[in-house]
Parts: sequence; C-alpha cells; structure tokens
Amino acid sequence: MEMKKRINLELRNRSPAEVAELVIDNCRSNEGEIDGFDDGFKELEYLSMINVGLKSLAKLPNLHKLLKLELSDNSISGGLELLTEKCPNLVYLNLSSNKIKDYSTVEPLKNLTHLKSLDLYNCDISNPNDYRENIFKLLPHITYLDGFDRDDQEAPESDDEEGEDEEDGAGAAGEYYDDEDDDEEDEDEEEEDEQEEVEEVGLSYLLKEEIQDEEDDDDYVHEAEEEEADDQEGAAPQGQKRKREAEDEGEDDE
Repeated sequence: MEMKKRINLELRNRSPAEVAELVIDNCRSNEGEIDGFDDGFKELEYLSMINVGLKSLAKLPNLHKLLKLELSDNSISGGLELLTEKCPNLVYLNLSSNKIKDYSTVEPLKNLTHLKSLDLYNCDISNPNDYRENIFKLLPHITYLDGFDRDDQEAPESDDEEGEDEEDGAGAAGEYYDDEDDDEEDEDEEEEDEQEEVEEVGLSYLLKEEIQDEEDDDDYVHEAEEEEADDQEGAAPQGQKRKREAEDEGEDDE
C-alpha cells in the first residue's frame, strides 16, 4: 500500500491536527521519499515508519512536538541534520538497520539537545569495537545507545509505559479478585438456593406425609365406626332371634 493512502486510512476521518500517534509501518514510500505528510500534524508525538523503503528525510514535515521516531529497516544513509530542524524535541530515535556508515553522518544529532535514546544497531557504523565509546563521546547528552547506557545497563521502560503496565496489571488483578469474589458469591448463592430447595422439598414431603397420615387416621376411624355400627346392627337382630327362639321353646314345653 502506498504511504499516502496508508496515512489517509490511519487518520480514520480525523484531521491531522487531532492525531498524536501514527504508525504506517511496511507501506511503500514514494521513490524512497516521504509522501502524504504535511505540517498539519502539529500535535504528533509518536511516528513509526519502519520498513517503508525510505532513502531520504527531505520531505519530513515540521513536527515540533514529536518525541519518538521509529525509522528502522530503511535505507537512510544521511540527511540527519534535517531532524534537528524538523523535530527539535526528539527524545527517542531508532535508526537501526539503515545504511549509516560514518560518525560524521551522526554528528548533527548533537543538536537534538533532548535526545536521550539512540539506536544504530545493525548499521555499518556499529561494527567497530570502539563504536559505543565513540558515539557516547560524540553525543555526550544521550543516555542510551542501542538500549544500553555507558555501563551496559539496559534501559528501563519509559515512565508512561511502566505506568500503563502497572495500571493494566492492577486492573487485571482487580478483575481477577473480583471474579473470584463473584464466583464465591455465586457458589454461596447456589448453595443457599439448593438448601432452600431441599428444605422446601423436605417440608412439602413432611406436610404431605402428615396430611396422608391424617387422611389414613380419618379413614381408619371411619372404618372402625362403620364396623362398630355394623356389629351393633347385627347384634340386635340376633338377640331378638334368640329371644323368639326361647319363647318358642317355652310354648313347646307347655
């Protein structure tokens, strides 16, 4: 994709003045030159143009608020003096894997007084054994070269990145604990619901048994009363029969 078209896509219906970060890696420059930029990107603080085939920075617009510039994996061999004019407030500059060979090419960067981190890894200039020592002498204001300071201590992450990581970590941890609490609450609620269901079922069963027992008792009482009534009814006729039989026997004796 051409650089100009890629920039238009990355704007996403925003005006250039609304953009603080712009990443257009792996697109195609216009015959080795920047294309599609203008001075309207006045609020831009971060720009990444990795592997876009750049050979020249001649068409770089004025980006006075730019703090971080990624230009690795291109074919830049000179013209770094333009950075001091176009991007005077640069703090981080990555020129690794370009065609920078001489210290004289890098010397103009001493005018970037805010520059703290410079990356020239995998450039021809970085081959000599005394390369690091010479660069730190040439640019005494920089703190990190290729990610390490003069004492070979690795550069820490920026304060902003650390802050973001801490916030992300805290958020993740908070969500993790929240999830655990939610799971425990859900389990407790489920257990309570199950217990209530068991109690309700047990209570219903007991009530049903009691009702059934009462019904059985009522049936038993009714049956007993009916049997007693039947016995009484059966006893009366039988007594009368015996009385009549006794009277008949008396008559016969006479």
